[in-house]
Amino acid sequence: MAGSGRFEAKISGRGGHAAIPQHSIDPILAASNVIISLQHLVSREADPLDSQVVTVAKFQGGGAFNVIPDYVTIGGTFRAFSTESFGYLKQRIEQVIIGQAAVQRCNATVNFFGEVYPPYPPTINDGGLHEQFRYVAINLLGIDKAHIDMPPMTAAEDFSFYQKVMPGYFFFLGMQKDHRDHFLHSPYLMIDEEGFPYGAALHVSLAINYLQKYHQDRPMEEGKNRDEL
Repeated sequence: MAGSGRFEAKISGRGGHAAIPQHSIDPILAASNVIISLQHLVSREADPLDSQVVTVAKFQGGGAFNVIPDYVTIGGTFRAFSTESFGYLKQRIEQVIIGQAAVQRCNATVNFFGEVYPPYPPTINDGGLHEQFRYVAINLLGIDKAHIDMPPMTAAEDFSFYQKVMPGYFFFLGMQKDHRDHFLHSPYLMIDEEGFPYGAALHVSLAINYLQKYHQDRPMEEGKNRDEL
């Protein structure tokens, strides 16, 4: 899965009456141009073979139909699979927001929340653990129910912080029986709880298989092997 960061920008203009816009500096118009320009980062600056995402998912500004507000706030997420692409996106997001706001005579500040919400590194499974998972999942669930080689996806996981310090493996447990049009973060997502026993059995089998392999690969030193059971 991809690395993930978040951003929020405050775009400030000068509020006024919507009937006389020439006396105002419209931050809504500026924010609209910012959002369009941000989409060009992926479509025109990113390698088509290097998947990246920039999504603006929040737009807040104004409270009346006939008043231009003093400022608006936009926010969103950006994703990339490599550290280099992630860093480039972050740099360009700030440049585009500030630059496009200035074109419309507005000021902008950008917050990436680095200290409060550190960006997630890419989630990259360990190759050896992948082979172990393949063996256990196919033997436990059957080859038709174990989808081993999934394509990369631009979702993100804080599990990746563990993988920065030790080998790790992240997998999905399918629990969606019906309502296949509704996915994560949808209020209509229905969880099929019949999948829980399969998940528990898979975790136990993975642990047992790993411990058995660990003891085979690394025999205990004489006098240090204790069987607590």
